[in-house]
Amino acid sequence: MASDTVPDRFEAQRPRLLRLAYRMLGGFAEAEDVVQDAWLRWTRVAEKGEPVDSAAAYLTRIVTRLCLDRAKSAQVRRETYVGEWLPEPFVEAEPEAMRADELTLTLMLALERLSPLERAAFLLHDIFDMPLAEVADMLGREPAAVRQLTARARRHVRDARPRYPMEETEAERIASAFFAASQQGDTTALRAMLAENVAIHSDGGGKVIAFRNPIHGIEKALRLFLGLKRKYGASQPQTLHPMRIDRLAGFASLVEGRLLQTTALEIEDGRIAAIYIMRNPDKLARVAAALGAPGTVN
Repeated sequence: MASDTVPDRFEAQRPRLLRLAYRMLGGFAEAEDVVQDAWLRWTRVAEKGEPVDSAAAYLTRIVTRLCLDRAKSAQVRRETYVGEWLPEPFVEAEPEAMRADELTLTLMLALERLSPLERAAFLLHDIFDMPLAEVADMLGREPAAVRQLTARARRHVRDARPRYPMEETEAERIASAFFAASQQGDTTALRAMLAENVAIHSDGGGKVIAFRNPIHGIEKALRLFLGLKRKYGASQPQTLHPMRIDRLAGFASLVEGRLLQTTALEIEDGRIAAIYIMRNPDKLARVAAALGAPGTVN
């Protein structure tokens, strides 16, 4: 490798590597650590003068293997995680490369049900469009074994794939209407918006108040929003910032300019089928920075 091309060749791949690492691990901090580790390995190879025919293939291999190593410890940490774990949200302020695969938050959660190898095989082959033989080489498996891994992964995530893309204006309209109804405790409006089997997921990471377990069903959801209005409505007035969150309709809620939470809405057949609320301040730092907010509400 010519030394004067080393940084440029790496930087050309950085957005794609970050995208892969985030999809593998579900968090930007860990993804950025992985990409930084890949950079250090890349520079060591350059210093030794070792030839690299394809920077993309070489770096993808490094990042994939680093992610597989981290995924094992991540699974252990999530077993002791306080409450429900949700992926760190990314919003439309992220680089275009991060939006290229159009994976939704719903599909990201479905990926959590896969083994690390299944997740890697599915992402590399189905999302990053890598030939099966290359994926097999990167994972150190036979092509037939990788074909089985991707087939199992597809079965697990089949129902999580979005059926119909939602226009930006429609997503913002639904998000704004839901925000207003939930803030006002308007159960009539909410009943018209929510699916009968709606599920509410909330991640506080043990750092702020959040629901420990998902809430299922429209009646429980309506009681929840009415109770929140009675308890916090007057003392914690919120302002709305509509945004797409992991390709879903959503918004950020701010209190006196500080970020309280993000809410992503999964829409099916015109009704809200699932609500994903991120309140963990560690996972909201990037969103707060994107909004220019001074911080989060603790």
